[in-house]
Amino acid sequence: MKLSEFQLAVDDEFGAGYASVLLQDLVLEAVGGRTAREALAAGVPPREVWLALCEATDVPPARRHGVGQREPR
Repeated sequence: MKLSEFQLAVDDEFGAGYASVLLQDLVLEAVGGRTAREALAAGVPPREVWLALCEATDVPPARRHGVGQREPR
C-alpha cells in the first residue's frame, strides 16, 4: 500500500474530516503506541498503520483491504 492509497482508504472509510482527527489523535498500540501520523513519519509501512487503525476502530475485515486495493487472498 502506498501512502496515497493509505490516505484514500482512510478518507473513504472515515470521511475526510474525521480521518484527520483519527490520524492525529488516536494512539495505536500496534505501531508502538504512536498516532498514525507519528508512525508514518517514523517509517512504519502505510499498510501496517492502516491495519492497526482498522483494528483499533473495529473496521470489519471485509473493508480492511482499502480503497483501490485487491481483496486479500
